[in-house]
Amino acid sequence: MIVAGRHVVLGVSGGIACYKSCTLARRLSEQGLTVDVVMTAGATEFVRPLTFAALTGRPVLTSLWERDRALAHIALAKHPDLVIVAPATAQLLARAALGMADDVLTAILLARSGAVLAAPAMNDAMYAHPATQANLATLTARGWRFIGPDAGALAEGPSERPGRMSEPEAILQAVLRTLGADSRWAGRKVVVSAGPTREHLDPVRVITNPSSGRMGWALAVAARDRGAQVVLVAGPTTLVPPAGVDLVPVETTEQMQRALQQALTGASALFMAAAPADYRAAKVASRKRPRVRGRFTLALEPTPDILATLQRPSGCLMVGFALETGDGIARAREKLKSKRLDYVVLNDALEPGAGFEVTTNKVTLLGRLGAPLELPLLDKRDVAQRILDTVEHELT
Repeated sequence: MIVAGRHVVLGVSGGIACYKSCTLARRLSEQGLTVDVVMTAGATEFVRPLTFAALTGRPVLTSLWERDRALAHIALAKHPDLVIVAPATAQLLARAALGMADDVLTAILLARSGAVLAAPAMNDAMYAHPATQANLATLTARGWRFIGPDAGALAEGPSERPGRMSEPEAILQAVLRTLGADSRWAGRKVVVSAGPTREHLDPVRVITNPSSGRMGWALAVAARDRGAQVVLVAGPTTLVPPAGVDLVPVETTEQMQRALQQALTGASALFMAAAPADYRAAKVASRKRPRVRGRFTLALEPTPDILATLQRPSGCLMVGFALETGDGIARAREKLKSKRLDYVVLNDALEPGAGFEVTTNKVTLLGRLGAPLELPLLDKRDVAQRILDTVEHELT
């Protein structure tokens, strides 16, 4: 992707993740981009403007009142190809959502009509707070795109919830994709399924599995960041809904089937990353079944085979997932053929670091033609990017 000579603004707000923005500024410059850095007063408490000036070779804007730079915020709002905000703190997102222009960065964002890409960074509880989620939804509706945040180490310690700013390299790749006029995903409708389903035995007991939904979440976010309109049909999970994605919650396999069929109207691709239950009770008890001594026999019947029964729209790319525990390639090839799929993403539930309830995955991609592509153990976000890279040439 050729971006040399393009112009971007890097807005830096006041958070500990500012140190990552130094690396991002350097990597953006290495791509041949013209990079103008704009800092809030809080950001200058973490990193000196001189650091960014040295990394980009350009003066850094820190105030609306700098001499000889009158109306610089208007020029930096109108002319650049992209405005990047990294880190985008909770305070910055709140002020931007309210339309405030009380410093040079928020003034640029208020005057901006073109693309904005933001990398949220904050405490995990602050990110999960309804106020922050509402602000993200508001900005998404105005056309902002987001990358991250990630789970992992925060200033106050480790966390399994999102809040940590994405790594500079991941932000760089999102920038390159956003600037790429040849993005094949831009404007397309993409449907992703994620998580488990639940089949009730009685009002308090269910058949389900340990799927966390992380792989589907990663695919939804990756497609969103490439400019797609994403519908995420998800079973019960504890994950925070990703900003900029249309989330459709479901519980049972039959509900997921119906929701996916409806969502597929006008879709260019389906990624079936969910782990729906294969069986349900032949008869669901209306009251809790009492515990009995000895064995208990439960009659089960199959749930709908979602991929086998979906009506495929013309030209829609269909990607299935196969979680196996042995003889995986043969099973994946059979699934590819019997369900008329374009690709199957295979992983082994017994492989260390893969399967359920982990943040990594080790997969093999099988298409109708060519040899299987085996990927190393990667973070699920990176797996999602590699999947999109591999299948996008099939888009019609």
